Amino acid sequence: MPFNSVFSWLIGRRMARINDYRQNPIPNQLKTFNFLTTKGKETVYGQKIGLSKVGGIDSFQQHVPLSDYGTLKPYIDDSIHGAESQLWPGKTSWFAKSSGTTADRIKILPITEDSLLQNHYANGKDLLAQYYANHSKRKLYNAKHLIIGGSGKIDQSEEGIFIGDLSAIIINHLPTWTELRRTPKKDIALLENWEEKLERMAESVLDENICIIAGIPSWTLLLLKKVLEKSGKKSIKEVWPNLELYIHGGMSFKPYQAAFHEILQIPTMNYVESYNSSEGYFGLQDQIDSKELLLLTNSQVFYEFIPMSEFEGLESKTVITLEKVEIDKEYALVITTSSGLWRYIIGDTIRFSQTHPFRFVVSGRTSHYINAFGEKLIIEHADKAISTAALRTKAQISDYTAAPYFDEEKVVGGHHWLIEFREEPTDEAQFLEDLDQLLKDENADYDAKRKDSINIGYPKMTIAPSGTFHQWLKSKGKLGGQHKVPRLMNDDRLLNEILELTR
Repeated sequence: MPFNSVFSWLIGRRMARINDYRQNPIPNQLKTFNFLTTKGKETVYGQKIGLSKVGGIDSFQQHVPLSDYGTLKPYIDDSIHGAESQLWPGKTSWFAKSSGTTADRIKILPITEDSLLQNHYANGKDLLAQYYANHSKRKLYNAKHLIIGGSGKIDQSEEGIFIGDLSAIIINHLPTWTELRRTPKKDIALLENWEEKLERMAESVLDENICIIAGIPSWTLLLLKKVLEKSGKKSIKEVWPNLELYIHGGMSFKPYQAAFHEILQIPTMNYVESYNSSEGYFGLQDQIDSKELLLLTNSQVFYEFIPMSEFEGLESKTVITLEKVEIDKEYALVITTSSGLWRYIIGDTIRFSQTHPFRFVVSGRTSHYINAFGEKLIIEHADKAISTAALRTKAQISDYTAAPYFDEEKVVGGHHWLIEFREEPTDEAQFLEDLDQLLKDENADYDAKRKDSINIGYPKMTIAPSGTFHQWLKSKGKLGGQHKVPRLMNDDRLLNEILELTR
């Protein structure tokens, strides 16, 4: 039997699991809750918080405190030094280094064998299975899969503990059947220096038969541009005529969509989104005509939600379970997982578009927003507005960030947009005017407070020279596929820091 037929058969068998996500979300969550709390009773953390006394979900919420990285860090540190059963039974040997979208803070998060196999790997296979179901007669196994990860450096301690990017951990543990089709080779994929890795990766994949690319949009575009430079071709279609699927996540694809269409020149290209982070794999796009993500309810993650209207961090009083969520309401995501994260506020916000099955979009971050004037501007609004403004003025976005400015002589203040364009708008003034109006359309609070420029003045825009955001990330030691520039901040410290590089 040909490889592709075997691969298709194996992947196709996973559809029962995916249908279970859609058909039995609440029973799945109860089963997951019972599994996690039973395991948690065997841990040091579980004994401290009294998990043995916890019965159902109500008592779990009453007795187990909300946590963040600072809360769990002492147990993670002990695990890194070889202590067993701190947050999850047994020894945890792998830890993912993650900085998320914060400016400086580094988090080192546990990756247990359970979470690696039953969450990260399992849901990656689920995504491919769903893709096969949505697009019949695919032959993906006959071609190569280009995976654009972060830094490949993995530090090993005397206690046999490994610390590195999640992508490096995943690549090091890929099953043989996957490794046969992944490119580039490990010695390149796991290079620590991103700039060297970019050069060598582009060189090594020029003559490969690529059908799938997976990676964060901003870094993927850099690689594609390098591939075109080295190949001398005008489009990626000329380099890889069988390319058909781009799997993306980690940031909104909207601001990059026009740039991808131009550089690929593949009208039939399929774009599929996933929600996979160092903390876990939580959602995948299961519909062809919608970017909404299906919540993965049977992957060793128990979900809780804090309404953002009542969000007070670790002191939040209102925390609900899945059956109580409402459509079009923004929630801070709280997770309990088989990696040992207990009622952990991950920092992402989501908004459900549908229940039964539960589908959602990632709307932003609990700490990344602009509310200097009561406008409650979130990343979802900003991404949609800036991408539409770019489309209207034939611009392409490389990266951006925004923050409030204050001008008490004229108005209270406004928003300052620092944008690096791949292609600058045909009319800068029109771009800014469109951006302002689109933000009004997206956000009623912004619209109300922009009226007559009494509370919020007209936005300002600074165009950053090419390479500015790359230079800032490099200055922070954050070059690579897992790192992102914060989109929105509620003060101008980060924006001014990046501006300094342009002077």
